Amino acid sequence: MTDAADQLPGAALPLMARSGLMLFLRRGMWGWAQTLTATAITPREQNYPSSIVWPLHRGHSAVVHVLATIAMSINDRRSMNGHLKVQPHHLERSAYLYIRQSSMRQVIDNTESAMRQYALRGRAIALGWREEQIIVIDNDQGESGASAVWREGFQRLVSDVGMGHAGIVMGLEVSRLARNNADWQRLLEICALADTLILDEDGVYDPASFNDRLLLGLKGTMSEAELHVIKARLRGGILNKARRGEFRCPLPTGLVYDHSGNVALEPDMQVRETIVHFFETFSRVGSASQTVKAFRQEGILFPSRLHDSQTVFRPLTTSTAMRVLHNPRYAGAYAYGCRRYRRTIDGKRIVREQDNDDWTACIPDAHPGYISWEQHQENLRILKSNICHRWNAGVASPPREGPALLQGRAVCGQCGRHFRMRYAARRGRQEAWYVCDRARSDRGEPLCQAIAAPPVEPSVC
Repeated sequence: MTDAADQLPGAALPLMARSGLMLFLRRGMWGWAQTLTATAITPREQNYPSSIVWPLHRGHSAVVHVLATIAMSINDRRSMNGHLKVQPHHLERSAYLYIRQSSMRQVIDNTESAMRQYALRGRAIALGWREEQIIVIDNDQGESGASAVWREGFQRLVSDVGMGHAGIVMGLEVSRLARNNADWQRLLEICALADTLILDEDGVYDPASFNDRLLLGLKGTMSEAELHVIKARLRGGILNKARRGEFRCPLPTGLVYDHSGNVALEPDMQVRETIVHFFETFSRVGSASQTVKAFRQEGILFPSRLHDSQTVFRPLTTSTAMRVLHNPRYAGAYAYGCRRYRRTIDGKRIVREQDNDDWTACIPDAHPGYISWEQHQENLRILKSNICHRWNAGVASPPREGPALLQGRAVCGQCGRHFRMRYAARRGRQEAWYVCDRARSDRGEPLCQAIAAPPVEPSVC
């Protein structure tokens, strides 16, 4: 009868190595270690290459034999399992190779990673696919794997897998295919339904198999967690630097970084004088829209910095005026975290302003500015008082032209909205009327009320 040890993967090894392997399989790791430590020290006699120096302990050499045998059997079994999972109906379909790197800088600098990803075509050929059956999807280069919304290549891959065109999906690792666990699990589910295999650098997997599905799920979770850890480290360093006021942010028009890296006023005298005149005009008229009208009447253009750091002069708009008035950098304050960014389900980015108390950093008098911090706070208070809401009748609108005394101040006692002013020339003089007609203009309802100004204004004075 053939010895049982001859049926093991280590049968081709010397007798002592096979006995060590049998000991490991029969008694387990602990019994194997106890037996080997009790073995007497005797010289070895084996014809190994003279360039290798082996230890004299017979137990140590058996350990080396067993570990080498296990390693070789694992590699052989991995290759064998990959070929067993690939069936003829898989080879009839195409092999999809998905290639991606997270940024254009990685695409340019990390060429070795791209070579490793393209080299997976050799794995597909070794498994039985022909060269013309391999479809390479590499149009997601420079895109993050955090979501599949903006990755057209990944969307095409999922679509082709769902239509049954793919026999195997190849990626260097899970993070190349998806860094989002929801996208990864969706791909696994579609692959399982379409009987499509998945290949990475470690082996071939069948998503329809429970063990392979479990392993792939764990890999996807670890990939998403890895992305979170990377972002947390980078974000933590940025926030720590921003709290000290040392993180360099893009500066608005009128401020520049000097040769030492410090913030300074724009050296162009025309730019500086225009910005100073803007703040002086706002202090005089008390409204952003009135400031825009004043600039238009005076024929003054406002400076604007393009993305290539070139400064051009354009007509002042209300949005530009509001942006300048709300920016604390013009008051010489370092601010970070004024806005909060969030992505919607369709991949669009939403920007929301945050209150001053929620800012990450706010350091007044951190660098030269055009106005003081107190003047900046006063400008914000004026802008807030100019906002007219129907649910807040106590907030007055900015005064307009005209002889009416209570324009922007009078509130309707029935609906709580501000009156609008109407002027009419009657009996050779101009009369003012306080009219509440928003309900009629918005919803077609009857006029709320209208009051003549002359009977009302003397009682106020």
